[in-house]
Amino acid sequence: MGFTITLSVLLIAGAVAGIVVRRRGRRVRRPSGLDAEAEANHWLVRLGGGMTPPDPRTWEGADEGAARALTSAAECHRRSRALLASARTAAEYEEVTQTAREGLEHLRRARAGLGPASATAPVDR
Repeated sequence: MGFTITLSVLLIAGAVAGIVVRRRGRRVRRPSGLDAEAEANHWLVRLGGGMTPPDPRTWEGADEGAARALTSAAECHRRSRALLASARTAAEYEEVTQTAREGLEHLRRARAGLGPASATAPVDR
């Protein structure tokens, strides 16, 4: 009789453990708010760093298209900073990340318009 009770308890514990493991496996792990904030801040810093070329005179020779792209990148940087200041949720931080990445794309176009010397400067994708 003791063997039957022990076996029953082990079977019930195993079933409960199986259910718990199965439910945890189904959960989609979304990044926490801190992870999203760190990622948004990373992209914003990358954009800000890319806007300052090693030689500031590089931007002086920009054609109209490159100047327009640089202006758009600066606007994305300003908008990202404002969004980051008020962001509190992962979705809001994701918006900051997307805006900063958009600014990096504008910056990439601006550097391509400046010629080979500035196009080789590191801009994160």
